[in-house]
Amino acid sequence: MEMFVKPELFFFSLMSVLLAIVAYFLKQLHTDFKRVEKDVTEVKTTTALIKTEFKGINDLMNQKIEFLEKRVNHFESLFFKQPEYGKEKPNIG
Repeated sequence: MEMFVKPELFFFSLMSVLLAIVAYFLKQLHTDFKRVEKDVTEVKTTTALIKTEFKGINDLMNQKIEFLEKRVNHFESLFFKQPEYGKEKPNIG
């Protein structure tokens, strides 16, 4: 009793195994792309949050700078625009 493996049967079995391997890797690739998409969304959200925080900090710094410039201008007008500057100390108080 001889057992022959028909070439067609061997070929179809090999093709089925190869297609199963390809399907497995495609499934893994799809899962990885979903994970990457989730990570990209998280990065975009974090970037938007950081951008908003920096914009708020920048606006606050600009307000402080403008306030200090106004104070310096006020002090300059008080001390440097007196006609006898340098001859006597300004009377404060």
